[in-house]
Amino acid sequence: MSYLLSRGYKVIPVNPGQAGKQIHGQTVYARLADIPEPIDMVDVFRASEYLGDVDEALALEPRPQVVWAQLGVRDDAAAAKAEAGGIKVVMNHCPAIEYPRLLG
Repeated sequence: MSYLLSRGYKVIPVNPGQAGKQIHGQTVYARLADIPEPIDMVDVFRASEYLGDVDEALALEPRPQVVWAQLGVRDDAAAAKAEAGGIKVVMNHCPAIEYPRLLG
């Protein structure tokens, strides 16, 4: 999260147990649906079994463009479901590694 913030991205943390608190100066929400603005990307920092719950992202309007799963996080069935709903999926990659590799 701090890496993306340092690159100028707006990052909105979602964690039901921390809702209403602050992480890196950003207000934490309980669910994606609680965020009061459109979401471009959902970056998943949870174990692979939780990636299967892509329904929350699919229920958003407008839908996010991307669901990104961090290193070690992979669920091919969840990816297929998200992609069938028009959301691109990146799994088992870290933005802090890929950003400099792709953009220099």
